[in-house]
Amino acid sequence: METKAQKLAERLRTFNREVISFVQSVPDPSWQKKCAGEQWPINVVARHIGAAHYGAIELAKMMIAGTPIPDGFGERITQNNAVHAAKHADCSREEVLSILTAKGAKVVSYVSALRDADLETRADIPDFGGEITVKQMIEALILRSGGEHLESMRKTLAVN
Repeated sequence: METKAQKLAERLRTFNREVISFVQSVPDPSWQKKCAGEQWPINVVARHIGAAHYGAIELAKMMIAGTPIPDGFGERITQNNAVHAAKHADCSREEVLSILTAKGAKVVSYVSALRDADLETRADIPDFGGEITVKQMIEALILRSGGEHLESMRKTLAVN
């Protein structure tokens, strides 16, 4: 019988495959085309998904362990994102694919090994609007927000 965690892990695997497929399909001249929503180029947005959004498993680990989430969590994420974008403005397709492949596999492995009860663990995270479950957090950070980034990159590529 497939668990809720295994189902979520499969959704994450599918999402990662979509991002990887997209990255592989971006023509070289468009690799650094700026996305309107993020104001970052496609290469940086794609790297951000793997480097930042897939880091949600660290937050999940904290939530499951009952570790308090530090105040200003969202503000630190915003600051880290700006630093990431500047630092990796020239990242290569190979680098991005390597990150997506490695970190995507870690996310899928971690989530698939969770117990369903772990997914229902709750934590109060004001930056997420209050109390949230591990499952809701993973869906919000990786699937929803990461999916918004993927859509932004697709729209950018579609604009001539």
